[in-house]
Amino acid sequence: MSDQEALLAANAAFYRAFAERDLPAMAALWSQRAPVACIHPGWNPLTDRKAVMASWAGILGSGSSPNVRCLGPVAFVTGDTGFVICYEVLEGGFLAATNIFVREAAGWTMVHHQAGQTLQGPPQTATDGGTVH
Repeated sequence: MSDQEALLAANAAFYRAFAERDLPAMAALWSQRAPVACIHPGWNPLTDRKAVMASWAGILGSGSSPNVRCLGPVAFVTGDTGFVICYEVLEGGFLAATNIFVREAAGWTMVHHQAGQTLQGPPQTATDGGTVH
C-alpha cells in the first residue's frame, strides 16, 4: 500500500469512527505523541489532546450528533506529514474539511481536523474513494 493509500485509509477510519460513534476508535486515531488541535464548525480552536478528546466524547455521545460522510478525499504526502482535503456530507449540506496526519510507528495518526461551511458542494465527480497527489 502506498503512503497516499495508507493516508486515505486513516482518513476513512476517522469518518468510520465518527459514523459509528466509536470513541475508543476515535481516540486511537489521534496522535498521543505529537501536538494536536481541532476546530469544529463554529467552535473555538482546541489545542491539546485532552480538550480534543473531550470534544469528541461530547459529540459522539450526543443524541443530536450529525451523520457525516466523507466525499471526494484528496491525499497529499510530504515526508512524514500528510493531509487530506475532503467534503463532509451532512443532512443539511456540506462542509469542507482538512485532516492532517503524521507518520508514527503505528502508521498515520491525526494531529489536526478542521471543518467549515463551503458555499458550493463537491463536484459531481466526487466519490467516496480518494485521489492521491
